[in-house]
Amino acid sequence: MQPIQKQQDTNAHLGHANSLREYWREYWPEVLFGVVLAAVVFVSTYLSQFIPVYSFDYFITPALNVCTSSVCLVGAFIIYRHTDGMRMRRFFAHALVLWGLGDLFYLVCYLLAPMKVMNMGAEHLTTFELLFGNLLGWVMTLYPTEALRPGWLKPKVVVWQLLPLFALAVLDYVVPIDFWPVIALYPYALLIVVLSHIREYRIWCENNYSSMDNIDVQWIIRYCIMLFILGANYVYMLSGHGHTRAFTQQWFIIFMAIYSTEQILFRRDPWAGLRGEDEQAAEDAPAADAGEHPDGISATDQADYVRILEQWMESEKPYLNPAFQLTDLRAVLPMNRTYLSEFIKNAYGCTFYQFVNAYRVEEAKRLMKEHPRMKYTDVGSRAGFSSPVVFSRVFVRLTGLTPKEWSAQ
Repeated sequence: MQPIQKQQDTNAHLGHANSLREYWREYWPEVLFGVVLAAVVFVSTYLSQFIPVYSFDYFITPALNVCTSSVCLVGAFIIYRHTDGMRMRRFFAHALVLWGLGDLFYLVCYLLAPMKVMNMGAEHLTTFELLFGNLLGWVMTLYPTEALRPGWLKPKVVVWQLLPLFALAVLDYVVPIDFWPVIALYPYALLIVVLSHIREYRIWCENNYSSMDNIDVQWIIRYCIMLFILGANYVYMLSGHGHTRAFTQQWFIIFMAIYSTEQILFRRDPWAGLRGEDEQAAEDAPAADAGEHPDGISATDQADYVRILEQWMESEKPYLNPAFQLTDLRAVLPMNRTYLSEFIKNAYGCTFYQFVNAYRVEEAKRLMKEHPRMKYTDVGSRAGFSSPVVFSRVFVRLTGLTPKEWSAQ
């Protein structure tokens, strides 16, 4: 059985048979997210036009500060209770705490010394306000940074990230040049660094797991989109204070805190259980034969491993388990995780995710031939797919047809 070869043969038909229904099944979370996001921004902007400035300063903003602070602190409390040892969850909880305490501090200052919340019509924020806002923006990037590259964010890296920001703030005070546009845009540089790791993260996940459930990168992208909008509205506020912009910003922060808390609670850490795997299994790795193969596996050994692996896949059918992962191959191949990943890549020219799903598609075809009346949801489940949506998406990707169209032919 050569499932990967079949994948390559059918890739030419990729996308031709995709119907609107298939695209909707695959991308409806992104569509729904975009609709809700647009509604939050536009509805809050529209409603703010009917709020008198006096009411906004002395009533609306304090009430919104209470809501924002409450949402952030309650969200942080929930996540702290369910960190499950995940450092990335703790980072997000830290961010919520800082944001909530910042709004709470602002509210206490307002109550103890009544004053206008903002100076309407001011040219732009002060350097201190810029610095504080950018620090909050940096804190919000801690979660995606840790999710994409666990352990990378060390004290030394933090210093190098924040040093330019503080240097710009000092220059803004010392040099008679207005640095606020550069300071305001600095968080975007940090966000670009985060986004640059997404492709590497996706490949890593596909090299280690046969299912992307709860570890897909779409959520990280949605989170970064929210950060981008948050920063864009913040920069827009710099051109002149206005209650419309501030009102929109507050509602957006509330939405982001609630939505992100709910999403992060149901995202598992794909790195968990694999940290230190290479060191623990290093003694099982095949000895390297100099000059025979770049990853230390000779051509003869690779051919033997291919035969052993394919016999095991066909006889035991481990791919029927949706939780099947790369390290499970060590049941028949004496290699650590790094060698296993390189072996799949060199032997089949694909990721582990693609390798396993090719077997699942072949199993689904067999089930549809033998049981033509079986429901497609049951076919996908019995073939090892984690959900009907994933089954349909992968089947279309490998065959160019939906399960229903393939069955009809």
